[in-house]
Amino acid sequence: MEKIYAELIRKGLKTLEDVPERLRDAVAALLNGEENGAEGL
Repeated sequence: MEKIYAELIRKGLKTLEDVPERLRDAVAALLNGEENGAEGL
């Protein structure tokens, strides 16, 4: 579920505030990990 929210945020369809509180940390970690150089692998 976290990956789905992360993808929706990347596409601009959701924001981190739209993610349920219990999933926010995991979604933020996914987004931060990809923003720090993992894109395009």
